[in-house]
This record gives sequence, structure tokens and C-alpha cells, in this order.
Amino acid sequence: MAAKKDYYELLGVQKNAAEDDIKKAYRKLAMKYHPDRNPGNKQAEEHFKEINEAYAVLSDKEKRQQYDTYGMSGFQQRYSQEDIYRGFNMGDLFKDLGFGNKDLFSIIFGGRQQGREAGRAGGRRGFDFDSGDFAARERPAGDLDLHYELEIPFMDAIHGAEKRLSFSGPHGAEEIKVKIPKGINSGQRLRLQGKGNKDRGRAGDLYVTVKVGEHPVFRRVGNDLYVTKEIKISDAVLGGTVEVPTIDGSKHIRIPPGVKASTKVRMKGLGVSEAGKAVGDQYVEVTIDVPKRLTDRQKALLEELRKEGI
Repeated sequence: MAAKKDYYELLGVQKNAAEDDIKKAYRKLAMKYHPDRNPGNKQAEEHFKEINEAYAVLSDKEKRQQYDTYGMSGFQQRYSQEDIYRGFNMGDLFKDLGFGNKDLFSIIFGGRQQGREAGRAGGRRGFDFDSGDFAARERPAGDLDLHYELEIPFMDAIHGAEKRLSFSGPHGAEEIKVKIPKGINSGQRLRLQGKGNKDRGRAGDLYVTVKVGEHPVFRRVGNDLYVTKEIKISDAVLGGTVEVPTIDGSKHIRIPPGVKASTKVRMKGLGVSEAGKAVGDQYVEVTIDVPKRLTDRQKALLEELRKEGI
């Protein structure tokens, strides 16, 4: 299957284009490639489908952000075609342009009969021809998609992994391997196309929602990592070199003289690497070890320092 074209490229806009510019570009292309203006032209019809999909994504803030973050391949793992069009109201747009919208479903999804059968396929929300809204009407029960929640260790989310899932599929108990991409976060969803239930030659998808376990040392915020490091009073006053853990093994960092408790020392580029995003940093949060028990010599030395104003 050929890779889909970039949505921004399809609409002829820059990645930082404003919403109004995206809408204008879409309206212009929709007028040009609408099947009513290109009867029998399969190439124009195909392009019409592509620009509608592009606009359905780029006109929705959340979907656009997901697309910008994960790119086309990552976005397609998270969104089915039905997900893409959910909440997208084409009705008003096409009435505005002087076109009806009764046949849009069959144009975009490949045939009037296929559209009717898709409407019977599952308990997800369907397409309402009068409003042009994919979220307007409930479908009957019998969704072909399957859903699975997978809990993975923290380090598997950081480095990526391959997991074997056991689930109840269309042929009873099934096993499948799932590739966990580097940097995945809790709540993100993987889409395995065609691995859901099957009916009349159609197949749903398997959606795997990932839950990432906690780690005893690292705390993740976005793609940045945080660790806590306790240092001695002498290191806090004079500065020094201390060893800290990272996701790729221990490293040494320099503590500046006069550091205070709760200071964060940045280790650039040692955070989480996630596709489509800048690599995060690691931050070392400093705490100072104040001893409760001292030897006689330690007490004497501290008394001398107090006399010196320290």
C-alpha cells in the first residue's frame, strides 16, 4: 500500500498555517475537485477524498497536534479513518459551496453499499448525511474493532520493546506480537490494522492502549526525566563531582559551589527520545544531607567554621 501524502502538502499550505488559511485552501480545492464538477474523473475523485481527509485532520486542533507530533505513520496507528472523520461537519461547507452532501459518504468511503454496511458494522457513532457530521448518529451494536490495555515497564516505554499479546479474537484465543515504539507514554494508543473481528469480508482493527508503570528512580514529565541526588554539605558549599543514574547508565556531573537544596542541574539530551519530538533532558534535583550525628572532630570543625562566619 502506497504511503499517504502529507496533509499540509495536499492542501498546499505551510505547517504553521493559520486555521483560516487552511480552510480557504480546502474550499478552493474542494470546488476544483468535487465529483459534481468532474463527472467520471476517477483521479479527481481520489484527490477529492485525499483533501477531505487532510482537512478533517488539520481543521481539528487535537488531531492536528497528534499529526504534527507523530507524523503520518504514527498518526495512522492512533486514528482509524472513522476516527479521522468523527466530529467533522462537511454538510455546512458543501451547502456553502452550492453542493449537496448526500453522496459524500459513498464518495469518500468507496461505494454506497459499503457505506450502508459500514453503518451496520458496529456500535460506534456513524455519519449523518443531513448534518454531514460523523458523530451525529449512533450505529447499531456489533463493533468490529477490538480494544486491549497493555501495561509495560517504564524502561520498555523509554527504549521500545516487542510484546506478545494474548486476546480473544474472531477465531478464539489469539496471540500477536506488538512493537512498542521508543518514548511511548501512558494513554497513547497503537492501532493494528485488520486485527479485529471480521464480518462479510470486512475486518476491524485492534487498538492497544498503553499504560506505563512507574520507576523507583526516574520520574517523567513530557520527554524530560527527573532524578533526585542527595549530596554532602561540603559538596554543596565547595562544589564537586557526583555520580548520577541515567537511562543509559551512570554518569558524573559537576555540582557548582554554593548550590542550594532543590536546585535542578540539567543534563542536556539525556531524556526521552520519541519519534517526531526533540529529545528531552534529564534534571538532577539536589537535596543536601544534613547529618543528625557528628563525631567530636566534626563538631569541632563546624564550630571553627561558625566562628569564621560560615
